[in-house]
Amino acid sequence: MSHDPHTKLIYMANQIARFMESKPHAEGLEGLYSHINDFWEPRMRTHLFEVLDAGGQGLRPLVVEAASHIRRPVAA
Repeated sequence: MSHDPHTKLIYMANQIARFMESKPHAEGLEGLYSHINDFWEPRMRTHLFEVLDAGGQGLRPLVVEAASHIRRPVAA
């Protein structure tokens, strides 16, 4: 198993996306970004944006689409 902090995070984001894809698009999109904003700590969101800023490889399209609604942590 990879020790890359992004591997598990990509898996987790994609799990949420897979669930949300079963809903109407707008509802699923909002559900995805709301869940990440409400339950992911800033460090997790920082790692997510590292993946997104590098092109989002491995992320489901709904995660990439939701990115503009996810709160980007402020660098310390």
